[in-house]
Amino acid sequence: MSLDTTAIETHSSDTRTFEPSPDFVARARLDRAGYDALYRESMDSPETFWKRETQELVFRKPWQKLLEWELPHSQWFVGAELNASESCLDRHLGTDVANKRAIIWESEPGETRTLSYAELHAEVVKLAAVLRGLGVSKGDRVAIYMGMVPEAAVAMLACARIGAIHSVIFGGFSPRSIRDRIDDSTCKAIITQDEGRRGGRPVPLKANVDEALQEPGHSIEFTVVFRHTGAKVDMSKFNFKDARTVATEILNMAPSPSMLAAIEKGIQDKEATPSLLTTLVMSSPDFQRR
Repeated sequence: MSLDTTAIETHSSDTRTFEPSPDFVARARLDRAGYDALYRESMDSPETFWKRETQELVFRKPWQKLLEWELPHSQWFVGAELNASESCLDRHLGTDVANKRAIIWESEPGETRTLSYAELHAEVVKLAAVLRGLGVSKGDRVAIYMGMVPEAAVAMLACARIGAIHSVIFGGFSPRSIRDRIDDSTCKAIITQDEGRRGGRPVPLKANVDEALQEPGHSIEFTVVFRHTGAKVDMSKFNFKDARTVATEILNMAPSPSMLAAIEKGIQDKEATPSLLTTLVMSSPDFQRR
């Protein structure tokens, strides 16, 4: 079937090509010949290709069959089971990569912050424990309404770690838009921050969430709030901190490997509760506050 290239009128087109510099080519993972060879293998021997290329991923259950295809439906990596956060983070622990920078962040005012893979893993495990202890389980929906901060990535990976489905809400949306998206996906919790920054101005993220949840009938059971700017916000509305101090205790930890193992055990325990997570953590001999 040929495509009709005149169906859409084009007002601007560019046929120029831009060759990479010799220095860029020298540092590339593949040259053109290598790329062509890999592409050919993926087409001619897809099972061999994908067995090798997926070896870096952490599979809880390996795939038994590459592809089942009955038009119009297809299923790839049949029988496989993995957790995205484990492939992003855990596979680097115990290697030289653990201390390499996973996130390099700079704010609008020029603040800088870096998180290594090991540090990011610790933050993800802690937040996953908080969510798990507060009742978020596999299949639950969690809204994330945050600015461009490292904790937004932490929130997404923490949800993945416990099997929750995260719904990212653009940090510039209004309370009405926040509520619509919460209602559409029946979110159990929302993760936000005190304020964000956009164009040099503060964005009242927590206040917007409070307004979005003013009318009854929503599905939100608690709000997790990240302190970013330190601005004074109402922490009594739809927030766990006053009533469920375990969340604060866990998030304020400077965890060691043994402590992280205790928290991870609590995450995996289907009967985990805030009190159980507290017991697991407090029993760790190296419990300490930041």
